[in-house]
Amino acid sequence: MGYQLDFSKVLQGEYFDLILQGLQTTMVLFVISWVLGLILAIFLTVVRAIEFRPTQFLVAAFVEYHRNVPILIQLFVWYFGFAVVLPDVVNDYLNDIGAEIGYAIVALALNKAAYMSEDFRSGLRSIHPAQMEAARAIGLTYLGAMKWVILPQAWRLALPALLGQTLILFKGTSLAAGIGVAELSYQARYVEEQSFRIFEAYGVVTAIYMLISFAIMWASSFLSTRYRLRVK
Repeated sequence: MGYQLDFSKVLQGEYFDLILQGLQTTMVLFVISWVLGLILAIFLTVVRAIEFRPTQFLVAAFVEYHRNVPILIQLFVWYFGFAVVLPDVVNDYLNDIGAEIGYAIVALALNKAAYMSEDFRSGLRSIHPAQMEAARAIGLTYLGAMKWVILPQAWRLALPALLGQTLILFKGTSLAAGIGVAELSYQARYVEEQSFRIFEAYGVVTAIYMLISFAIMWASSFLSTRYRLRVK
């Protein structure tokens, strides 16, 4: 007889627990990286908007590196390269507490910060300079004007692109398997190797990725419509 599909083999017992653990790790990677990336993106946007060439150059260099080097290489740089400069005692401690997920979060967050900062920057460019001048004229500082006048408009203009980056980040968490993070795709490969149920293992994980991706796309469509800003 030929190969017979049997999803029950991976949807119960130890294999199903491993898939759930992988999903949990994936969501931890996704959520923490997204939050850190967004915070850093706002900081980079504000710094780059200041008319000071040294800081503008540093931010531009940061953005260009993370936008032009593959994410997998960035993960390797942090996991393998950064460990070289640390003392052995520090590396031993980090390895004991699971350094790979920490390095993965840092690499993914920095990568998304670079892309998101460019999305914010595009939003800033769509806002007329007179709005900054008016905000300063009523007594707001530069940071105050950015906080209360400019950024609230910029993020709404950048929202569709930011939500697109959110979906890319979610799917990009699978690359963390390359440095040993036991996320969803990593666990799928392990289940497949142990159970010899190739189609079932990857089929279940594919369905999970698709469901969450569709949820993100639905939320993106709703939020883009809800917070759309028309600039005259």
